[in-house]
Amino acid sequence: MAVTDHVNLEQFIAGVEKRNPGQPEFVQAVREVAEDIFDFIQDKEDYHNYQILRRIAEPDRVVSFRVCWEDDKGNIRVQRGWRVQNNNAIGPYKGGIRFHPSVTESVLKFLAFEQTFKNSLTGLPMGGGKGGATFNPKGKSDHEVMRFCQSFMTELYRHVGADVDVPAGDIGVGAREIGYMFGQYKRITNQFTGVLTGKGLEYGGSLIRTEATGYGCVYFLRNMLTRVGDDVAGKTVVISGSGNVATHAAEKCVQLGAKVVTLSDSGGFIHDPAGIDQDKINWVKVLKNKARGRISDYAKEFKGSTFHEGKTPWGVKCDVALPCATQNELLGDDARMLVKNGCIAVSEGANMPTDLEGVHVFKEAQILYAPGKAANAGGVAVSGLEMSQNSARISWKEAELQQHLLDIMAGIHDRCVEHGGRKGSQVIDYVRGANIAGFKKVADAMLAYGVV
Repeated sequence: MAVTDHVNLEQFIAGVEKRNPGQPEFVQAVREVAEDIFDFIQDKEDYHNYQILRRIAEPDRVVSFRVCWEDDKGNIRVQRGWRVQNNNAIGPYKGGIRFHPSVTESVLKFLAFEQTFKNSLTGLPMGGGKGGATFNPKGKSDHEVMRFCQSFMTELYRHVGADVDVPAGDIGVGAREIGYMFGQYKRITNQFTGVLTGKGLEYGGSLIRTEATGYGCVYFLRNMLTRVGDDVAGKTVVISGSGNVATHAAEKCVQLGAKVVTLSDSGGFIHDPAGIDQDKINWVKVLKNKARGRISDYAKEFKGSTFHEGKTPWGVKCDVALPCATQNELLGDDARMLVKNGCIAVSEGANMPTDLEGVHVFKEAQILYAPGKAANAGGVAVSGLEMSQNSARISWKEAELQQHLLDIMAGIHDRCVEHGGRKGSQVIDYVRGANIAGFKKVADAMLAYGVV
């Protein structure tokens, strides 16, 4: 094979931007990985000759489709849906479905790209994918959500399967939506297979899936602190978000002896200096999952707490920050404020919640910083375990799954340490470690296949 001329990082990113105009989230995700991978592959000719990074940064396919449904007033509504299948070199495509007005092709491509490395880090045989639609389930009746989910799956079903692509839930897609989509898939195909994860326990779901992302984020945090002789106990923690990931991250922090003082949603954040204990966390879960209320209600319920409208919690003094809401919620100035206020560790529960400027701030300050592709991999790890249970027609007990989750998060941490260290320094660059470890497994599998 002819030797390919090496391009530098900026030339590579310029090509990504040219091929993906108007897709800033996707370009940001590719740049964040490429900054580390270019250094790693500098002397590895096979990766250059076979254009591995260029191929990973080009999704295998992007499927776009129209979703028509009828609301309760008889109006015909039209939304757009997507499935991005980024890379299946190490297993079937795997990644969530997101229903939210902010969904765009760029967002889903960035998520599928990130998912490729995240799934690789788990050590499980899963490729990377992501999907979603501009549909907003908030304020919709159960029947409206059902009709949308059925219409969405009527288009999606031909592109997914237990050995092809296995979606899961994400923002706006919980147990209710998964149930409706799985029911429609079963109706259309006449098959009961593990085509979706995050299912109810009654029909093939796995224990601890709900807790896994938030718990895993805190387990990774604990692994980082343990390595430097520290512990979660006694730490003051600020958390963004108030959904599934945030509440379970808060729950695990409390169990390990930390004090959680903030939660948030799109309207702002609450600050509770007394600490958000388990009873308060349970109240938030009911507020968000059943009452579908706003986090501002917390300040009305619990004396001593305050609600800060339109703001994020990163100005609150803390030892640890856990961004668990959405992408690009923690900006450069927020990162500088956290460092200035003495924050020693950041573990991302969301996907790419810190913008590139913020990432550089954390890395330059040499605080413990775990990127989402490593720290929030607990959710997809247990999804992978659900796939295994479905394939074998068995269900593992909670204790077994908890141990699997602990082991997987410890393994991810060890792989990040292995590839994130530099000679002459005790500081681990977890971003670099996660990027290289995730890339290497996928890249070596792609080399084995040749040019496909």
